[in-house]
Amino acid sequence: MTVLLMFDLSDVLIMALFTLFCMLWWNAQGVKQIARVATKAYCKKMDVQLLDDGVFLRGFWFKRNSRNVLQLWRSYNFEFTSTGEERYGGRIILLGRYVEDIQLDPHRLN
Repeated sequence: MTVLLMFDLSDVLIMALFTLFCMLWWNAQGVKQIARVATKAYCKKMDVQLLDDGVFLRGFWFKRNSRNVLQLWRSYNFEFTSTGEERYGGRIILLGRYVEDIQLDPHRLN
């Protein structure tokens, strides 16, 4: 008994789009992990505590790097505390998979 599978062009297109979406999502999760690890290390270096152990995508855009290659620029927000009482905001900027900048809002020192 032979089973023939017939695919229309629309079926192949839908599968290709779904695969592309999964690949983009997987890549985005990897970049978010890079941002989280860099933020956690920076907070430790600055003697503040990263809250909620996470970063949250604020925005993204296309931007050229120093070699004039077009890459995805991402901005993530996070919250931290220096005293354990108040929450403060911070942001981390990535261009491609590289950290460009990390900023902490003005905060009280211990």
